[in-house]
Amino acid sequence: MASTSASCSFTIRVVFLIFVHLSCLAKNLNAKHSHNHSKPQHTENPPLNPRLRMAFLGLQAWKQVIYSDPNNFTANWVGPSVCNYTGVYCAPSVDDPKVRVVAGIDLNFGDIAGFLPDEIGLLSDLALLHISNNRFCGILPMSLTNLTLLYELDISSNRFVGPFPLVVLSLPMLAYLDLRYNEFEGPLPPQLFNKTFDAVFLNNNRFSSSIPPNLGKNSASVLVFANNKFGGCLPESIVNFADTLEELVLINTSLSGCLPQQVGFLYKLRVLDVSFNSIVGPIPYSLAGLSHLEQLNLGHNMMSGTVPMGVCELPNLANFTFSYNFFCEEEGICQNLTSKRIVFDDRRNCLPEKPLQRSQKECSAILEHPVDCSEPVSYTHLDVYKRQVGNMWWYERGGSYIITLLWGYERGCVVGSNVSAGSVAVPPAAVPSAMPVSAPLLAPSHP
Repeated sequence: MASTSASCSFTIRVVFLIFVHLSCLAKNLNAKHSHNHSKPQHTENPPLNPRLRMAFLGLQAWKQVIYSDPNNFTANWVGPSVCNYTGVYCAPSVDDPKVRVVAGIDLNFGDIAGFLPDEIGLLSDLALLHISNNRFCGILPMSLTNLTLLYELDISSNRFVGPFPLVVLSLPMLAYLDLRYNEFEGPLPPQLFNKTFDAVFLNNNRFSSSIPPNLGKNSASVLVFANNKFGGCLPESIVNFADTLEELVLINTSLSGCLPQQVGFLYKLRVLDVSFNSIVGPIPYSLAGLSHLEQLNLGHNMMSGTVPMGVCELPNLANFTFSYNFFCEEEGICQNLTSKRIVFDDRRNCLPEKPLQRSQKECSAILEHPVDCSEPVSYTHLDVYKRQVGNMWWYERGGSYIITLLWGYERGCVVGSNVSAGSVAVPPAAVPSAMPVSAPLLAPSHP
């Protein structure tokens, strides 16, 4: 009886396996027949929701204006399954977690050539757009205004041109803006400084004019404006960044005039780099209040006076560069920063008994006529008399000299109205040379 039962069970299993095999064979034949008599269908893809459908249209339009993609980043941008595209990231929608949307695009370091089409505005759910280190060119389309959820925009290291792209200022959620290493030019719009950005990177473009004098209340923690041609003074309204600013980098921005005392009120500052400019006058003693400061670079300017002990005693200072200036004295511990394990560079100043200093002739031209920064004024708002003496501009008002402009070209602001016995004369050797973009924030070890 047991043998009969086992035999029946085996027979049933065999019949079942044959049935499954025949079913699979029938499906394969049907699929092959369908393939031979009709166009291919993406039957494996579920229907797109309307927002993914719009993203599909936008991405396909973008792909049409990509002319070179040597690393094949966009090779699989085929078909409606946009969430499977390289560099495209989907996530639940902010307003409806059941709906998936294209929330991010990251094509960094793709070496892709092309431009941004108007259809980029169809990607209205984007929160992140990173396309740095490519060869995108042209201008930013106004359709970017549709990206009302965009939080990070990084288009650095491309070939974008034109004036500052005002379209980015219309993005209500934007907190991170990176326009570095492009070909933008012209003045910065004042409204840029009224936005609630966390970080703004504008360095290595062709921006000119001056930093707007009336900086609004801002929440940025990082401002990098290096290697542009702003000119003029750093405005006193920089103090409006006091509650948030941690890094201020203004390398090689053609700044002139005195460093305002208000910089010392940026109490959260960790990095301050104003090197390779034409800043004059003493180090503001208010910098002694920057207890979080780690890196301070004043190198390659025309500053003079004393290096204050309060700055050298800052508790977190790790790197202090003040080379290529005209400082004539170091207070207290400033004479022995090695004892505090501070990396420093004091070359090419007027410091007695220190090696690698300027000649007496170079120093005398500056030190005999110290700059007074106590009453900064702007000659553009005064009726001043300008005359040229040799290679040097002198500005005179009411019998007192106001400013000297450096060797054949003007500087945008006056350093003070109480300069004694004439103006500051600067020999050609004292004028700072141009600074490459990649200048390090850290000073070299002192020999």
